[in-house]
Amino acid sequence: MMTRPQQSAAAAEELAELDNGNEDIAPVPQVALQAFCETAEIAAAVQAAARDRRMSGARARIRMGGIASAIEAYRNSPTPDVLLLETGMRGGDFLTRLDELAQVCDTATRVVLIVRHNDIAIHRETMRRGVSDHVFVPLRPLDIVRAVSRLFGGPSSERLALGRVIAVIGAKGGVGASTVAHNIAWTAARDLAIETVIADLDLAFGTASLGYDQEPPWDIADAVSSPDRVDAAFIDRLMTQCADRLRLLAAPAAVDRIYDLAAESLEPVIGALRASAPCVVLDLPHAWTAWSKRILIEADDVLVVAAPDLADLRNAKNLIDTLRAARPNSRRPRYCLNQVGVPNRPEIKSSDFARALEDEPVAVIPFDPQLFGAAANSGQMIAKIEAGDPVVGLFRQLAQTLAGDVECKREQATPLSPPSGKLVFR
Repeated sequence: MMTRPQQSAAAAEELAELDNGNEDIAPVPQVALQAFCETAEIAAAVQAAARDRRMSGARARIRMGGIASAIEAYRNSPTPDVLLLETGMRGGDFLTRLDELAQVCDTATRVVLIVRHNDIAIHRETMRRGVSDHVFVPLRPLDIVRAVSRLFGGPSSERLALGRVIAVIGAKGGVGASTVAHNIAWTAARDLAIETVIADLDLAFGTASLGYDQEPPWDIADAVSSPDRVDAAFIDRLMTQCADRLRLLAAPAAVDRIYDLAAESLEPVIGALRASAPCVVLDLPHAWTAWSKRILIEADDVLVVAAPDLADLRNAKNLIDTLRAARPNSRRPRYCLNQVGVPNRPEIKSSDFARALEDEPVAVIPFDPQLFGAAANSGQMIAKIEAGDPVVGLFRQLAQTLAGDVECKREQATPLSPPSGKLVFR
């Protein structure tokens, strides 16, 4: 049993690992996944992994019995896209069982072994037979998520790397979340030289087209209404170039129709956006719907924008606590304070926010109605209005924090050469 200092050290190490980039594991596509476990411990880890936000596309099923049960199960039924197998077997007996499984396993199935013994000779033999990957016990749910993601988005994949999605939402209406989102996207494109997309998800009242002084002929409603047509090429045609390395997917900003969307309605759109740019900033409306909650849970990073008052403090805490519980393997949502320092208005101090939310704000943006008003009314970003203002540095800090380690070069991966010998699983 770990002592309290050891537990604290372990927790700090895990948090540091998440902050170092493990939260950027690519989402798993729509696949069928089955696991055959030998122990309740591994079955629980696989179950926890299946609940991870990046595994939402996987239809997971967990069975007990290990490789023997897998062989029996697939004698008269097709194998899934991904097969996880826990095994404590070693040596020739295990290879014999693996060869038996190969006789009933479809060649397109990707097999990941969960093994208790790091036997290099067996490892080489299994890879020669076509096993896709190995994970070793002890393991965390995140290890399983990473292994499955690697099958479709790693260096051996023929697909383009997926971009990072940053979701920005206000803790309350009118706190300037859209302004923050627009300036973060513009700064990421201009100052960090990252190909960036800003998507306005406030379909009825979105302001991104005004903020960038654009009149786009197409908008996100065209994609939502035609989900079967959505892919990266289709989304590219809907977007407007509004600056170097920055494209806009605008909202219709019209109330001639009702936008009651199902939880999964925007998934094809966001999937296509991920494939089209390394950095995707989503400007979410202040609304709590099935689809907005799903987007916040599945985004790579979340930024909550709050004003320094009691309602924002309550709402920000509720949002962050809910998302932390729903995103156990991801970096916690961040928050920034906006419109700070309104004359004669009582405000809650940033230190009190930090105490209640158990985290410091990533930025504290001062109230400056003249600067922000001039930018809004001219369809310009803050840096275009007053390049030397300290607020510009705050937006650069936010962009660096949220998107600074995004890979700027997105090249098509070169498939690895297949191993020698017969490929029995892939």
